[in-house]
Amino acid sequence: MSELNIKEVNIQSQIMKKSIITLLTALFALTCQGQVQPTTALEGSWSGKLKVGAMSLTLVLHLEQADGYVKASLDSPDQGAKGISAYKEYLSDDSVAVKVESIGATYRAKLKDGKLDGTFSQMGVKIPLVLTKGVPEVKRPQEPKPPFPYETEEVTFKNEKDSATLAGTLTWPVGYDKNAKKKPMVLLFVSGSGQQNRDEELMNHKPFLVIADYLARNGIATLRYDDRATGKSVGGDVKSATSEDFARDAAAGIEFLHSKKAFSKVGILGHSEGGTIAFMLGAQKKVDFIVSLAGPTVKGDTLLAAQSNRILSLSGMPANMTVEKYRQTAANMKMPWLNWFNDYDPSDNIRKTRCPVFALNGDHDCQVISTLCLPALKLLLPPSKKNLIKEYPGLNHLFQHCATGLPNEYGQIEETISPEVLGDIVAWMRQIQ
Repeated sequence: MSELNIKEVNIQSQIMKKSIITLLTALFALTCQGQVQPTTALEGSWSGKLKVGAMSLTLVLHLEQADGYVKASLDSPDQGAKGISAYKEYLSDDSVAVKVESIGATYRAKLKDGKLDGTFSQMGVKIPLVLTKGVPEVKRPQEPKPPFPYETEEVTFKNEKDSATLAGTLTWPVGYDKNAKKKPMVLLFVSGSGQQNRDEELMNHKPFLVIADYLARNGIATLRYDDRATGKSVGGDVKSATSEDFARDAAAGIEFLHSKKAFSKVGILGHSEGGTIAFMLGAQKKVDFIVSLAGPTVKGDTLLAAQSNRILSLSGMPANMTVEKYRQTAANMKMPWLNWFNDYDPSDNIRKTRCPVFALNGDHDCQVISTLCLPALKLLLPPSKKNLIKEYPGLNHLFQHCATGLPNEYGQIEETISPEVLGDIVAWMRQIQ
């Protein structure tokens, strides 16, 4: 998600790592604007939890001075949605009513014991919502802070075929000496679906930054880059692009790393769709090794139907999605990436991958289901003593320790990625170096 361009995707239709599917995204994706009275005792920010079935989503209401008026806006921090304009129906020193006209959603509340005690309503459904003064503190204890004990380098590389110039950060290991005889290993990071920056930033988490920092402190170099037409990367079609197009971007990054002649081995770390791309390049013999973080290993429509059923079940709804029903729903969306992904079967590329592979999944992952994908990978991947396939108990799609694995938890969890996963990546790479 970026700015107000929130991707509206049915939870029964897509796998999104950077575009997470929850009810509140649909509720607030369309916005309207309005000015309210010049002053109010309620001015400031108010936050609380909106409970929707099994989900609990943080909602923040801002009443702020702007151009001589108090204006209302909404945030959904758990989804990375900020600054959504709301229209005021009523505002006094002890009461407020705001409305999102386009979808018929409202919030009406009265000040009681220092809190806004009210009701959120949409499409005839009314949900109690109590807001308290202030904005919830976002804690990300694993996010590294400067000064860093290693060097970084801003770089660019080109995918000539797609006219895309990718910008990224090359992180050298602690104590790196370019004149040393021993060269470090390096990993190219490839993000999941949706356009994301080099840190794979979502829900106030920066997984790729955390991983790069940990690897640098353990003698491993990394290159993470902004997806095409995102951040400092320019060019390249996005609207009609598929994983095959994004794989060419990644291949250009691999070629760039080889051209530097500074590394002993060049590998790829792919998360979610990035795992799909990793096996594409593995089959083409472009990489020396692969780290697949929740990479899909079954046909797209099978994966997404299973994802839908897991999310529906965890949300307290009937898990009755079939592949046929899913495809009927997806056909109406007319999304090139989704159409391609539904038909894509990674089996052939996995069978052709001969380099060492470390494939990880969390058993609470409800986007790439471990019980579906890991057995398929074990059957398809050519046997090798260097391969490692591991399922982690209690971890979700982002490899966080979690309660349910539902996407709405991602932003609420302080942990960005399990320390055990970080340690295992380093330990495995040392074994294959």
